[in-house]
This record gives sequence, C-alpha cells and structure tokens, in this order.
Amino acid sequence: MHHRADLIRIATEAMQERQLLTGFSPQVLQELAHIPGPAQDSDATIRDLRALLWCSIDNDDSLDLDQLTCIEMHEDGSSRMYVAVADVDALVKKGSAIDDHARTNGATVYTSACIFSMLPERLSTDLTSLNGGVDRLAVVTEMVFSAHGELERFQVYRARVHNQAKLAYDAVALWLDGAGALPLAAAQVPGMEQQLQQQDALAQKIRLLRHTKGSLELETFQPRAEFEGEMVVAITQQVQNRARQLIEEIMIATNHCNARFLAHTGVSSIRRVVRSPERWLRIVELARQYGEALPPEPSSRALEAFLARRHLADPLRFADLSLVVVKLMGSGEYVVEAPGELAIGHFGLAVRDYTHSTAPNRRFPDLVTSRLLKAAIQRTEPPYSAHELGALAQHCTRQEDSARKVERRMRKSDAALFLEPRIGQEFKAIVTGNSPKGLWVRLLEPPIEGKLLASSAPPIGTQLEVRLVLTDVERGFIDFVIAA
Repeated sequence: MHHRADLIRIATEAMQERQLLTGFSPQVLQELAHIPGPAQDSDATIRDLRALLWCSIDNDDSLDLDQLTCIEMHEDGSSRMYVAVADVDALVKKGSAIDDHARTNGATVYTSACIFSMLPERLSTDLTSLNGGVDRLAVVTEMVFSAHGELERFQVYRARVHNQAKLAYDAVALWLDGAGALPLAAAQVPGMEQQLQQQDALAQKIRLLRHTKGSLELETFQPRAEFEGEMVVAITQQVQNRARQLIEEIMIATNHCNARFLAHTGVSSIRRVVRSPERWLRIVELARQYGEALPPEPSSRALEAFLARRHLADPLRFADLSLVVVKLMGSGEYVVEAPGELAIGHFGLAVRDYTHSTAPNRRFPDLVTSRLLKAAIQRTEPPYSAHELGALAQHCTRQEDSARKVERRMRKSDAALFLEPRIGQEFKAIVTGNSPKGLWVRLLEPPIEGKLLASSAPPIGTQLEVRLVLTDVERGFIDFVIAA
C-alpha cells in the first residue's frame, strides 16, 4: 500500500523529469536570510489606502495571497472597484538568486501531496503575501464601472493596503447562495457584509456582459485529493461557485486594464493570448454531431451560445465536451506585443488586450508585468527590453506546459492511491474517449478517470457499470472492465 510520502517522491521525480527545480539553492537561502521583513518604501507617490474595506477570497488552504478587492458604490448606480496586487518586486529584485529560481520554474506547481513554490514560503506566504491584519505594499488597479457593469475608466498606481478579512471561496459562496452564515472573519468587520454583496453584484453584471460578447463558459475536470494524515480519504472536483466567479470576473477586468495601461504608456509587454482556433472546422463538425450549426469562420459568440445550450441539455457530459473544445482551440501562450501592434487577443475570453498580472507570488509572468507596471507608473525605463521579454514569453509558455503535465500526472497517481484498496469494487461511469491508446471512462463518483479494458467499444457518452481491476500508483494507471 502506498502513502502520501510516496506521492511526494513521485511528484519530485516528475518535476525533475521536466527539469523543474524542487528545492532552493544556498544562494537563494542566503538572500532570503538577509531580508529583514516586509518591504518598506518612502516614495511620496505611494497612496495610503489602508483604511479601505479590503478583503481576500481564496482557497481554504491558500497562504500565498496575491490580491485584495474593495468596492465603493455611487448614487447613480456606478461603482469604483479597487484591486490590490502584492508588490512582490519590492523584495524580489530582477536578477537576484530568488528571481532566477522563480524564472526557471515559471510558476508554483501545485500537487495534492506537496507544493513546489516559485518563491520561498517565507516570502510567498508571509513577507509578500497580502495576509490578514498586516500592512503591505501593492500595485492597485482602480476601475470605474457603469450601473450596467461596463468599464468606463481606470488608473493604476502604487499604494499601501491592509487586508481587513481573509475569506475562503466555499464559505463565501454558501453565504451568497443563502445556504450558510456570513463567515466570521467578514462578520467581525463593520460594512464587510455589504462589501461582499456589492462586489458579487458587480461581478455578475460583468460576467453577463462578457458572455454576450462571446466569452466561453467551459467546465474543467481537475479532481483534487484530500488527505487525513498519510492517507487519501477523498477525491473531489472543484465546483465553480459564486465566490470564485466574483474573483474571476474582477481579475479578468484587472488584467485587461493592466494590458491597456502598458500599451498606452508605449512599452512592450507580455500578453496572455489564446489564438483564433486553426481547427475551427473541426469544432464546427463537433457541433454538427449535436445537431448544431456554427459559422464557417471562428466566432467565440456562436461557440459560447452552443456551449451554453449543451450545458443546459446535458450537464453530466459537459466537462467531457469542454475538454474536446479546449483541445481543438489550443492552449494559451505568452507572447510579446509592442505598442501599436494589432493585439492577438484571448479567444476564450473574447477580449483583445489581456495580460497576466494578478498572481506575482505564483506566476513569473505576473511578476514581470508588475515590474513593467511600476516602471510605467514611475515613468522610468522599462526593466526589460523587447528581446528579453520575447525570450521570457517563450520560456514561460514552455514551463507552464511542463508544470501542467506534472500536475496532471500527479492527479492520476492521487486517484490510483485512493482506489488502491478498492480493487474489485463496481462504479457507475461514462465513456469519455476512444483513441489508438484505448478506451477511457470517467467515474461519476468519485470523479476519477481510467482505462476501460473491453473487446468492443461502447459509444462515447454511454453510461455503464465498471469494475476496478488494477491500480498502479507509481505510473498513475487505473484499469476497469465492464461489470458483468
């Protein structure tokens, strides 16, 4: 029988196979030891926004808090949304050993058994994290929205902030849905209840507008192992709820504004793009199989309408349809765009100007963008040349792909460990794939995928009973047969 320690070993080996760093060098630790505390800066242009009703909303176990939000409502129904993003650059300087480590990996790699942090935890979960009850430096994007949720104007500047309430997605979502109490951390701050209600209302307006413009609503299959001690006790699928939507919508708006801000200041920047699908005709054929007609030229608006109808008609199989669409669209990538160039845009979000800027504790492109924003705010020379940015964009795209492969690999081993003592048990499943490598099924509960060993191929989408016959934690293999 395998345990959590085995998953940590397997994850470490998977990282090393992808040339990703699994520990911090003596040089990094030496630099870290010489950082006395949180960043201090006497720049007179840094605004003092510590009195605002800032809050963070993240996963229950998140300690690397990158952003805070706060809203002010106006009498005409318009609103002013503030988003504060941790000023990681204030402590992690370009070219330092800590920066070199972060650049090498490109992002924090999350596995259920362990986390391979992009930055040392003393930074990412403490000194550069926007933790509750402490003062921190931040880069703030201030956005004004109309009463209908349309972005009217924005500005970007540096500020000092103070997180008044550290909150978690699931608890906030239960409260927003009327199924739970207001979280204690929010209830203890006068005015925070109204804050959350107003932020949620704005996020839902923005969300509606995005989808009318063609932003795609896709459902990803990312099960997560839950532990008690050394044992995996459950595999759960993350649910998209109102609190996650709140943060998602506000961060998309922030990334859009930051991309536009850098373009307006005349500097090259790293953009996050999803290109117009080259395999659009295959997406058209996919829709035809469902009796739907899509236009011959790529249209995110038409694709979103098709997806919305399929989600309503068959929610059970929507995650599998989403996966096929994502593969046909192609993955996101980082590119450099110079001022005046026609932006490639993000097909999935239906926006032209988009960057990654809201998670500098977790993603290196966001740290690069933070440095570009600060230089633009201070009207100083950009810290990166266009050539440097081009090399970084390619590198970060490659490293993101490597990190995703490690995370996918470990989800398979997590599931195999959970099912290890259940050989011979039967489960309800759906056939999700048929390829030269074999047939694939997804269990309805727990949410786990595996290979189906069968002499004939049931059609994709077929529901059936399967029996577990093999688990291989080391390789992440799970095999089923059709139950008699």
